[in-house]
Amino acid sequence: MRKALFILSDLADKDLLWLVEAGSYRSHPAGTRLIEAGIAVESLYIVIDGELDVILPPDEKIGGLGPGDLIGEMSLVEKRAPLTSVVTVSHCRLLTVPHDVLQRRLRQETDFAARFYRVLSLLLTDRLRSLTIRNRADKGMMDAQADFEWENELDEAVLDQVHVAGDRMRRLIGLLEGVGM
Repeated sequence: MRKALFILSDLADKDLLWLVEAGSYRSHPAGTRLIEAGIAVESLYIVIDGELDVILPPDEKIGGLGPGDLIGEMSLVEKRAPLTSVVTVSHCRLLTVPHDVLQRRLRQETDFAARFYRVLSLLLTDRLRSLTIRNRADKGMMDAQADFEWENELDEAVLDQVHVAGDRMRRLIGLLEGVGM
């Protein structure tokens, strides 16, 4: 749920409404391969619930994803095929937005683009920090407690918006399930 804080605290309510209208809400059983290494990605996925693994071929798990994570964001930014696969570990519900639809919106609505790219920046920064911390820990450069603290620390600006993000997540799920805002 931590990643949902990044997305939902920075996007406006109208952005969430647009994502719901532009996308499709789908369930995927465990074992579904959403992204295949080496094959172009056509959509951005927002994980609503469930757990997914990031797999480096041939079969090395290098990470996990969960509620609030974005999948397919790197292929939105650059057109290279992914180096990893993403597979559902449990039953997952995802909001799927086609890249071409999202790119059109980003070109047309500069305010939305600014908020959306900020979300991407926060998510990618968080991933890079986590990777750096794990790398340092693997090399014995940090102790376990320091590693845990760095890995789980949230930016103050994000913490200030936790209540907003939680409320928006409830409304997003309500919209996706047809309850409305």
